[in-house]
Amino acid sequence: MKKVKGLQSWIEGYRKVASLCEELELAYEYSKEELVTEAEVDAAYATALKAVEDLELRNMLREEADQMDCVLKINSGAGGTESQDWAQMLMRMYMRWAEAHGYKVRVSNLQEGDEAGIKTVTMEIEGDSAYGYLKGENGVHRLVRVSPYNAQGKRMTSFASVFVTPLVDDTIEVQINPALISWDLFRSGGAGGQNVNKVESGVRLRYQYTDPYTGEHEEILIENTETRDQPKNKENALRLLRSILYDKEMQHRLAEKAKIEAGKKKIEWGSQIRSYVFDDRRVKDHRTNYQTSDVGGVMDGKIDAFIKAYLMEFGGKSGE
Repeated sequence: MKKVKGLQSWIEGYRKVASLCEELELAYEYSKEELVTEAEVDAAYATALKAVEDLELRNMLREEADQMDCVLKINSGAGGTESQDWAQMLMRMYMRWAEAHGYKVRVSNLQEGDEAGIKTVTMEIEGDSAYGYLKGENGVHRLVRVSPYNAQGKRMTSFASVFVTPLVDDTIEVQINPALISWDLFRSGGAGGQNVNKVESGVRLRYQYTDPYTGEHEEILIENTETRDQPKNKENALRLLRSILYDKEMQHRLAEKAKIEAGKKKIEWGSQIRSYVFDDRRVKDHRTNYQTSDVGGVMDGKIDAFIKAYLMEFGGKSGE
């Protein structure tokens, strides 16, 4: 049923574009006879163009994982309060973006900063092609501003890293070795009633992972304090582990494909991708060179233009 629904949406999208293009042709013909004004032709053109571009954008989400929900994690960089405040601003930006698109957001782990902001947050974003749209946000985000936390009013640079992985569901098979899992229990911090600090409902999952392709070993660490129910938090942590392992396999496949298709432009995951310069009123993406002066709008979640520019340049290339 999910596959049928997906095909149906493509058919409806095509029919909409075809219909709007026919209306534009008619409007153009009628304008010659002065039955339709030039402004009405322009409006019909703008509507048809937007429909075509929207369908093209959807066509950039070809990979299996693109259709999935996603896990978005933000870590503050070095710099203490300033970078922790920046991490919280990014969290708000993505929450506002998700809210504007009718997506559901669940915070599975949040560690507040020492004075302000946050050290780290893990959010699950559920909605149509959430991973496909947000995968290009993966990387380091740089803020330049006059810091409100600096007494001399100096211009400061802060960094925060964003990690986006697909949230896998039961239809994706991921092998997890239970013998490699260990659990720590801890008391959840923060406000929320007497039970929060007395019961060890927070869980910390440690998974001893060995890369099957390189033999490199690493410890995957996941914390979950989403609910006061310890078994539920364990279940959520395991779901996040499945997502991370799936993403590792997917990144390996993309890397192998990139070696074969050496002529294609390489996308460096984890590198600095975007700068937000507040006093110059400029936000610039270093991969696509798209930029805007609407800093306030961007921080309110209006990042669709950045997402579109990234997908139109890179989105469909891995599936060619």
